[in-house]
Amino acid sequence: MRKRYLAPLLLSAMFFAACGGGEKKETNADSVSKHETPAADNSMVSPNADKPVSKGETLMAQSDCKTCHKEEMKVVGPALKDIAGKYPNTPENVDKLADKVIKGGSGNWGEVAMLPHPQVSKDDAKEMVSYILSLKH
Repeated sequence: MRKRYLAPLLLSAMFFAACGGGEKKETNADSVSKHETPAADNSMVSPNADKPVSKGETLMAQSDCKTCHKEEMKVVGPALKDIAGKYPNTPENVDKLADKVIKGGSGNWGEVAMLPHPQVSKDDAKEMVSYILSLKH
């Protein structure tokens, strides 16, 4: 009966020994200057992290837009920057494209139809379109 518990006990002991070893470095408060601050690790921060996010960009991030549209590359639908390049940022175009977002349709960018988004309010669609048109090359 004791042999039955011996193998798991030895394996557990080896596991804990392998995980717990190594040198421990102590930081001495006197060795760090009071005026020095450690460098921040920004490796995971987006280069545009300090740029404020518009309401339209936030709405698009919460919707299914990025499934078919990427900012710089054509996927199913056109790239967002291509849309911004085709349509000047005028109130008429914002209104027209907001209707297109809500009703869907095809023909302007090829045969693949954009699905309608009736759950999106007209004001939210306008915010999204304004954001897209702000991405002009």
